[in-house]
Amino acid sequence: MTAPAVPQDLGATTVPVAAGWDPAERRARASQSFWTAVVGVPAIFSVLRLGVEAGGELQTTLLLVANVGPVNLLAGFLTTAARLLSTGLVAVFALGAVLRVSVERMPPTVRRPLFVRWTDITPAWFVVASFLLALVTWQLLYLPLLVPAFVAAFQLTPVRLHEQVVPRMLILVALLAGYGWLLAPTLVDAWEQRELLALLLLVVPPLLALAVTGPLPGAVIRPLASITEAAVLAMLVWAALPVITTPVLPLTVTTVESTPGVTEDVRGHVVTVDDVSMVLLQERGGVRYVPVDDVRAQVLCPSEEELPRHRLRIRDYHVEDSLLEGLGRRVRPVHRTDAACRAVR
Repeated sequence: MTAPAVPQDLGATTVPVAAGWDPAERRARASQSFWTAVVGVPAIFSVLRLGVEAGGELQTTLLLVANVGPVNLLAGFLTTAARLLSTGLVAVFALGAVLRVSVERMPPTVRRPLFVRWTDITPAWFVVASFLLALVTWQLLYLPLLVPAFVAAFQLTPVRLHEQVVPRMLILVALLAGYGWLLAPTLVDAWEQRELLALLLLVVPPLLALAVTGPLPGAVIRPLASITEAAVLAMLVWAALPVITTPVLPLTVTTVESTPGVTEDVRGHVVTVDDVSMVLLQERGGVRYVPVDDVRAQVLCPSEEELPRHRLRIRDYHVEDSLLEGLGRRVRPVHRTDAACRAVR
């Protein structure tokens, strides 16, 4: 028995579909993997932070888990790891957009890179929100890097500024001139202080934004996709180490009078306080229970990571502050470090 003949349209061109290639299935898998990473990574980091802060001791970790609520973990994550999360999202969307416009010129049977699939399933509002999160949480020194990333993520080529060449060039010159006027005092100070890295971070990104849009040559898409995915993963792992080791609890120095007339300064983190005792996670390890009647004074201390390393400022904002931190310091200026914090270092 012969199969019925299937009519063929000789004028149409058919593209063979690779075995196992299902666009809907891959889109669903990409969506699941993306949102799993966005939700799961912060939760894992929060648990790891408690384990690291406990010094790897099981009982101390259980003590922290019992007393550090989800609100504290969320607040600690947003204040320290939001910068890391926004960095990963910005890198994914910028690289994914460039690779997407490059892949669109290739046959539909070509496997789309992971970042492209993630970019395809992400709504525009989430991409914009990621850049806004980076804008308010990144240090001012690294904010210029958002310019080429934003241009790449939304494929804002110079042609889209204006159809004619002359007005387009005038707009570009005006934008660069405004950027130069904003950073001129900072650039002069950086040159005088020989802050070469700061100069590069402030000058190069806006110029790089003129040439970061796609498409890329087809021969470099696949190796570039693999390299960028591995690079972003390595960058996140490297940046995650200080985030995991950042304490969730505030650092204090507590003055304790265990015997009459004899006081002792205990440097550590307050875990909990009740009517009987104050539980302190000491900075050098170990948990100490201090009777509340023996506490004579307590001061809040900055950590070593909060101490500034640069002397540069951008329009009265320190380059190591984010926009949120800079606005906060305007509302409530930083007070001098208490002598007790320096005495027990």
